[in-house]
Amino acid sequence: MDLLLESIAKHVDLTEEEKDFLCSKVTKKTFKAKELLLKENEICHQSFFVLDGILQSYNIDEQGVKHTLSLATSGWWMADMYSFLSGKPGQLFIEAIENTTVLCLRKEDQQLLFDQIPKIDRYFRILIENSLIANQQRIIDNLSLTAEERYERFCQKYPTIKDKVPQIHIASYLGVTPEFFSKMKRKLLLGNNR
Repeated sequence: MDLLLESIAKHVDLTEEEKDFLCSKVTKKTFKAKELLLKENEICHQSFFVLDGILQSYNIDEQGVKHTLSLATSGWWMADMYSFLSGKPGQLFIEAIENTTVLCLRKEDQQLLFDQIPKIDRYFRILIENSLIANQQRIIDNLSLTAEERYERFCQKYPTIKDKVPQIHIASYLGVTPEFFSKMKRKLLLGNNR
């Protein structure tokens, strides 16, 4: 719970009573590597705060190609936001890349927190605003940057996990094939060793 409270404290100050109430609304769960937390066409009833490990969200197109939408490591939130907010079946899978421990916050408990502790509403608004900014930047990057430049941005955004995540997931996040990614990475390494 400390990591969640630290995350919140970066944006809003909670009283001890508010912290206790918040902690009573989250549940801790552990998932094994490759275990699904959410499947496509399911309704996302909760969001996940990563305590330890790595989550990825992705969809699979009609050709069976996996497209990684996002990664979440310690201190990050993840959910299928379309499904979570609309209450409709989602398009995303959420999977643990490695053994991962999360705090789960159900939608109805989040709404109760918003009603009882308006500062929590502000905290999530700030997170959503930051997420919108990051998603807009990622779209612009995908339209205007080379794969190498997108990889450099990935390394800046995820410095602690770039060596822990299998290359196939990084390639999917960058929107390139694993073969292209492998060649690109080899080329970058050769260029840096000159």
